[in-house]
Amino acid sequence: MALASFAGSASAQSLLEKIKNGETIRVGFSNEVPWAYPGENNEPLGFVNAMTTDMLKKLGTTKVEPVVTEWGSLIPGLQAGRFDIITGGMYILPERCRNVLFTDPIVKATDALIVPAGNPENLHSYQDVHDKSLTFVTGAGYSEIALMRKLGVPDDKIMQVAGPAEILQAVKSGRAAAGSGAYFTMKEFTDKDESVALVPAGNNYYSGLAFLPNQQAEVDAFNAVLKDYIGSDEMMGSVGKYGYTKANLPDGKTTAELCEH
Repeated sequence: MALASFAGSASAQSLLEKIKNGETIRVGFSNEVPWAYPGENNEPLGFVNAMTTDMLKKLGTTKVEPVVTEWGSLIPGLQAGRFDIITGGMYILPERCRNVLFTDPIVKATDALIVPAGNPENLHSYQDVHDKSLTFVTGAGYSEIALMRKLGVPDDKIMQVAGPAEILQAVKSGRAAAGSGAYFTMKEFTDKDESVALVPAGNNYYSGLAFLPNQQAEVDAFNAVLKDYIGSDEMMGSVGKYGYTKANLPDGKTTAELCEH
């Protein structure tokens, strides 16, 4: 009887209690360098995972289990209980706020286009892609899909693929005239591959860690840690190797504002 009671108590632990008790926390992310990606031994790498690991340690645990999935499966995976926190660097957008709770912003980033080297279509914005009726590629579930639809780009001109590697391949093969994703990721591609070029798109986005809608206590706990951690020497030491600089620090925009507009 006592054993049954103990088991019931353990299973009822909240995520915050698990963290404080030093238990293993599963972090979910897609393979997107340098935001969040698995290492050779499946260790969680990338600046969002580095920040998450630091904050989890402050809250009580050093045990982290990475769960890699496709970008479009991150919110469904969280809802299905396949992992505990989304650490993929998900932009805080109103449509996502209806399904998850975001922490305060942890990074400000812009998005960017990648085009073939030499920019043969002379593209400098999303509007240019629309005006020239060109095929555009981005990831399934990415915010750029709604952006292009809002500009009037028909769905048959918006190629949706699994992730960043497929975006790059679509542009390199000529199946799409331009691709888009987070600036960090697109720049990583163009730094390593001379066959593509970077075109900054100039839209600012803010990312946070994402939790289930009933985990306000967990979000509050992470936000409390963030107050001293964000921009600290400790944080910059953890994220600098991934290209995160002080220019990427949040600028005061709040999650409530981002969820509203």
